[in-house]
Amino acid sequence: MEPAIRESGLLEPVPTSIARLSSSFFEKNRIVPLGCRQDPPVLVVAVCQDFRSANADVLGVHANMPIEKRVVSKEEFEDSLNAFKEEQGREVVIGVVEGLGQGNISEITQEIPNGHDLQDDAANEPPIIKLVNLVFSIAVQDRASDIHIQPLEHEVRVRFRIDGLLFDIYKLPKRTQNAVVSRVKVMAGLDVAEKRLPQDGRIKIRVNDRGIDVRVSIIPSVYGEQVVMRLLDKSTTLVGLDEIGMSELKKTMVSLITRPQGVFLVTGPTGSGKTTTLYAALKHINTPEKNILTIEDPVEYILQGIAQMQINSKIHLDFAKALRSFLRQDPDVIMVGEIRDEETAEIAIQAALTGHLVFSTLHTNDSASALTRLIDMGVEPYLLTSSITAILAQRLVRKICPHCKIVHEVSEYERELLKAYFRNGERTLYKGQGCDYCLNTGYTGRIGIFELLMLTSRIRQMVQEKAPSEEIKAQAIRDGMATLREDGLRKAFEGITTLSEVIRVTIE
Repeated sequence: MEPAIRESGLLEPVPTSIARLSSSFFEKNRIVPLGCRQDPPVLVVAVCQDFRSANADVLGVHANMPIEKRVVSKEEFEDSLNAFKEEQGREVVIGVVEGLGQGNISEITQEIPNGHDLQDDAANEPPIIKLVNLVFSIAVQDRASDIHIQPLEHEVRVRFRIDGLLFDIYKLPKRTQNAVVSRVKVMAGLDVAEKRLPQDGRIKIRVNDRGIDVRVSIIPSVYGEQVVMRLLDKSTTLVGLDEIGMSELKKTMVSLITRPQGVFLVTGPTGSGKTTTLYAALKHINTPEKNILTIEDPVEYILQGIAQMQINSKIHLDFAKALRSFLRQDPDVIMVGEIRDEETAEIAIQAALTGHLVFSTLHTNDSASALTRLIDMGVEPYLLTSSITAILAQRLVRKICPHCKIVHEVSEYERELLKAYFRNGERTLYKGQGCDYCLNTGYTGRIGIFELLMLTSRIRQMVQEKAPSEEIKAQAIRDGMATLREDGLRKAFEGITTLSEVIRVTIE
């Protein structure tokens, strides 16, 4: 935890007269209030070396108490400012909700410009607009990947998905429900009057100069319309193979994705990072000498130098139709977002057999199950054995927060579990005890754990014989494959994640 933020926890809250000042004032003048001491009364502020002392003193006038300035590094200042803005945003949400009377709520219907900046004229916005904007802003600050607005019988529950898990954030009054949903519909260009059918849309917003794409899904429910919004930060840099946690497998992975032909599959449930892994692979092989095409649902991030297509059910553009057109585009590498049916699978395999490298995904629990799933779809086993080079199964585990990482005392149950995988169950494990930086969860960020199944001659023979996935997996382990749990345990021993987190995502 940075010093300025850590010490602020020992201070009294910032006076309301200071908390109400625009966050742009603090950013512009490189000053942020940390809190107050009451004996004697003093307002403690963090400042950068280029601060304007006159404006710092203005805060003292607002608070009606003297100022104590603490010069901090740029990094400490940014951490302190972000923490203050987040708390400021939460207080404003509470104030907005408390100030909403039944007469203040209406269904907002004005047009919203594309790329709406949530900080523009924030003080002059109507309450509902301010409320929705603040929910977006705080979600971005909290590193949320999804926002859930769920109507209940007597209230509206707002939840954020952070590092894969949902957390309750707010309980809004029931009377705000229709106005909040209508505001989201207007921003997404959806039909405000339609409340009976599901609707999907997209919003572009800016939060702290960061461009955010928001995918909106609205469905009718018993207590009203439920909204789920996926946040995609366009400023996020695409990660490489090292960053996703593939250090142990990187050499093998590189050899697979640089082959001239074949099918390479990534499997796992929704939200397990399959697309991120394929993007990392494409990033690694993306050179001017290669013509790379992708068909996705939807296109999540723009890859420079790569032609990306998005499926569109309204005009009957699906994966299979796009794949056929790709084959006339002289491709070297094709990425298919997901193999959903026999037709798509067979076209992808034919593309590989005619000299193309094909990447795709499947929804299966482990790598061996992908082979039996394709056979169940109707794909002939001989086509699989002649085209598929390897199958990568994966999950995402939360990483231990580096700011509150401590040694974890291993329980007897955990020790016995470790002995099942390693002869010596005496290993040092770690956990996060929770702090402001990680929102008291003990975790921040996620990393992949992997299981790479190579199609050896014995496994190819088993596929031809239509062996069950359990037998194929057992043979792969005999051939040297590390399972998802084993890779997760390695990362736990390295202090990257916790044992409980590995168990949570690999339980069968």
